Amino acid sequence: MSYSRNYDVLIVGSGGAGLSLALKLADHSMRVAVLSKFALTAGSTYYAQGGISAVFDEDDSLESHIADTLDAGAGLCNPDIVRLTVTHGKSSIDWLRKQGVVFTEEQTESGEKKLHLNREGGHSHRRVVHTADATGKAVSLSLIERAQEHPNIQLFEHHNVVELITAPSDDPAGKRVTGAYVLDTKKQQVKTIAARVVVLATGGASKVYLYSTNPQSATGDGIALAWRAGCRISNMEFMQFHPTCLYHPQAQSFLISEAVRGEGGKLILPDGSPFMQHFDPRAELAPRDIVARAIDHEIKKRGIDCVYLDISHKSESFIREHFPTIYRQCLKFDIDITKQPIPVVPAAHYTCGGVLTDSYARTDIANLYAIGEVACTGLHGANRMASNSLLECLVFADRANEDILQRIASIPDIPEIPDWDESKVIDSDEEVVVSHNWDELRRFMWDYVGIVRTDKRLSRAMSRVELLKKEINEYYSHFRVTSDLLELRNLAIVAELIIRCAQQRKESRGLHYTLDYPETDNSQPPQNTILKP
Repeated sequence: MSYSRNYDVLIVGSGGAGLSLALKLADHSMRVAVLSKFALTAGSTYYAQGGISAVFDEDDSLESHIADTLDAGAGLCNPDIVRLTVTHGKSSIDWLRKQGVVFTEEQTESGEKKLHLNREGGHSHRRVVHTADATGKAVSLSLIERAQEHPNIQLFEHHNVVELITAPSDDPAGKRVTGAYVLDTKKQQVKTIAARVVVLATGGASKVYLYSTNPQSATGDGIALAWRAGCRISNMEFMQFHPTCLYHPQAQSFLISEAVRGEGGKLILPDGSPFMQHFDPRAELAPRDIVARAIDHEIKKRGIDCVYLDISHKSESFIREHFPTIYRQCLKFDIDITKQPIPVVPAAHYTCGGVLTDSYARTDIANLYAIGEVACTGLHGANRMASNSLLECLVFADRANEDILQRIASIPDIPEIPDWDESKVIDSDEEVVVSHNWDELRRFMWDYVGIVRTDKRLSRAMSRVELLKKEINEYYSHFRVTSDLLELRNLAIVAELIIRCAQQRKESRGLHYTLDYPETDNSQPPQNTILKP
């Protein structure tokens, strides 16, 4: 048989992690394919506002960045991984600048220019390198441009992975990855792509919730693919809810950057009174889990729709210079942030758990790597600190690159791969089943497995997801795959993993807060939650 495609490395995902790795590998003559489920700019990187944390200020230190990260992670960070990541902060920024990323600068008293640094929640110093309030867009567009120009990189938009392909191996896991079956959503055709190495860079899973700051692509595809292939998954109970998502009936998933609070923005109730001082001495600069729970508490306690974030005490020129994207977006909804507060609510934002990896981004399956939000490296622990996510993408792309280059020559040839079999399925005439199940899944996850949980809520959610999985699997076995069906199938698996992890943790820690166990259990060393297939 002949393959549809054959590459050295197949990277699933076109965000900051995937494209960084693609460029590094391609510079060493690797033949690299990069798949994007939608357009190349449809991932979370493009929409990241805040920035990338790295130590540049002379008053700051690596030790301080490490300490802040460990504190935010509530005892579950891997100290070695934290140190590894933080130590590579400056070099990661330098690499991005070489790729053409232009960061916001300021002029010193001596007339020289230096990087302007923001301060965000959980950070004790200003250390967030940024491009105004559209850092992710600047990073994404620069990397895409470089990748489009590179002769060793082939980019595939509108390609969604159906399943990873594995073969027997002498590896301890007993299998190795050899490629993937991929749905070309434009042609509605499943292709076979063979590769000696496969890298999951698919982002997170926040679309498992009804309200999310994430783009439509964040459906946990990589986590579900790795789980079905036999990888361990860790810490899925730690789903981060960003405290401040724009609350407006016509606004979809628009994030109000943490940098607004970093620059003095105040959270207030409808009557104008502040409230964060009652929850944490750091007030608006407390870590995200604390701020999100405080807002959720006030909304439920008072029966209000939202709270407000007020930066209007700053000058108009300051606001328009520092937050041009937020200013323009809010103005579309008749909210002038230079004169009035912004209505905000919490929304699902970041997946701190994921596919368990080592310090070189290797998973349990030979030749399968995971980088970026899809992975659980040990950096974030029970709560990711602001702007450590893009840093993790860059550092672990570099680590994976180093390991792949060292090992790829010893990887055996790819065995024969059977074609995707559609002989026993038909086109669906009941697409309403997919849309209905998608809506039901996201609603009960929001209601029962959200910011505040209980054993009873988790049990109800598990009963629902088990029924949905049976219905989805039956549908999957009878009809030709579509992108919507693949996402729904993956989301159901992710929902189950989140619930199972949450049920195992009999304490409140970091992003996991349960009314049945409201205190953190310090009677023994904290343990990561690890699920085995």
